[in-house]
Amino acid sequence: MKPSTIAFVTKFAASIGAVLSCHDRVIFKGYLPFGGDDHLNRFVDLSLKIRRKDFIPFVEQQSDALVAHAQAQAQQADASYRYFESKPDQDALVRQLLRERPRSDGLVAVFGVKECCRTVKLRHGQGRPRLAFRRRPQRVLYYYFLDADFGLMHVRIQTWFPFTIQVYVNGHEWLARQMLQQRLGFEQHHNAFTQLDDPAKAQQLADRFPHLPWVKLLNHWAAIVNPLLGQSWLGRRGYYWVIDQAEYSTDVLFRDRAMLADLYPRLLDHALLNFSASDILTFLGRRLHPRFDGEVLSDCKKGRRPGARLKHRVKNNWLKMYDKFGQILRIETVINQPREFKVRRQRIRQGRRQMVWCPMNKGVANFYHYHAVARAANQRYLDALAAVQPVREAEQHFDRVSKPASFRGRRRRGLNLLAGHEQRLFQAVLRGEHRLHGFRNADIARALFRGPARTLAEQRRRTAHVSRLLQLLRAHGLIAKVPHSYRYRITSKGEVVMSGALYIRHRALEKLLKLLDSAA
Repeated sequence: MKPSTIAFVTKFAASIGAVLSCHDRVIFKGYLPFGGDDHLNRFVDLSLKIRRKDFIPFVEQQSDALVAHAQAQAQQADASYRYFESKPDQDALVRQLLRERPRSDGLVAVFGVKECCRTVKLRHGQGRPRLAFRRRPQRVLYYYFLDADFGLMHVRIQTWFPFTIQVYVNGHEWLARQMLQQRLGFEQHHNAFTQLDDPAKAQQLADRFPHLPWVKLLNHWAAIVNPLLGQSWLGRRGYYWVIDQAEYSTDVLFRDRAMLADLYPRLLDHALLNFSASDILTFLGRRLHPRFDGEVLSDCKKGRRPGARLKHRVKNNWLKMYDKFGQILRIETVINQPREFKVRRQRIRQGRRQMVWCPMNKGVANFYHYHAVARAANQRYLDALAAVQPVREAEQHFDRVSKPASFRGRRRRGLNLLAGHEQRLFQAVLRGEHRLHGFRNADIARALFRGPARTLAEQRRRTAHVSRLLQLLRAHGLIAKVPHSYRYRITSKGEVVMSGALYIRHRALEKLLKLLDSAA
């Protein structure tokens, strides 16, 4: 296990049975190499050599061929084929079919659904009609398979040109079959493992998932659902595969359900109160930049069944925390926009090949980057949650810091944890950017004082005032100096005391007032 998760796991080791990080849902998309409208029209004019208005009836014939192929595949596999005008609950239908007609592998069902997708349309043009890509309703086919390696999965194909394919797999299903082959004991409930005999070996297997021969696997599934591949009119065109969505979860399995039931509400409250926009960006490996043009939102749903869920959203990427079955604490990173992350890749700069920081791309070849980025995000989040202490330990810390302490032979006053000036200091110290690289005197001064100092004397007064405040926090063990530098870091005790004080003032008092109002 990497060091960034040790703090949380060590603190609650008596109640934790195992920790497993694994890809959950992964959605791949395959695109045939047809670019924009100009490329499409050149293809029809020069490659197919047919009139543009004849291309639509030609595409309709190919669509009928795909539907006929799906019906034949279902009949051959003795599987169900159904068509729906509106999208049903397909997962529930598949589970019902498996209960009625159990099977261990092969095609389970094919569903045809009318959906709005990107396809081709004939439009008016200057002198002659013009083909253009537009979103239109069309038939979409969903193939549900029980795969020997990936378990229940599905492949979705648009029946109209350009025949875009989507492949859904689940990393937990794949891992379960790998553990069966290795004869490792486990218990699985839906997409989570509630018991693992050998967590370390399971983690080694899970880490292999992004390194599978994905292009070969995806091409195999595409050939099953699209018989048009290899036909002369398409030439040698094949699918280009990208990762449309990747979920990566870190599951902390608790032996003691009562411990998780007591701890989880405090984890939710701690994250809601203390994790700022800067913190969320830090967890995702980013900094809050003045030119950042997105939103950072946190949404907590406590009425959700089976348990509460906290979701942090940065543009279209998410960090989530929720409990599963009252036994598992799950931290999950969902990547939909990979270019929001920077990774190191080889690039040619000034005629030389060198490693540089570049936006992460969606191509399947970048799957290992997805894995590394998401795993690091989950671990940073867990590391931040390690500040939540059992109630008795927090009470002891509060009692100690409220009394005077000694620092370098001098007496320092006790802290008034709920006072406004103390709270402002705590908020300044706990800023997200300080968790990665620590903070200096000037960083705290900028947070406590509005605007820059107008004179040198005022600047010196500010520096001296902040120095006394930092010495006060050091005397009580809330911060520590980084050796051989002018920076400071927050201690584990400091996380507990300062975060707890902020929670009491901003959340606990608010709840108490609501209770008093309702009682009145």
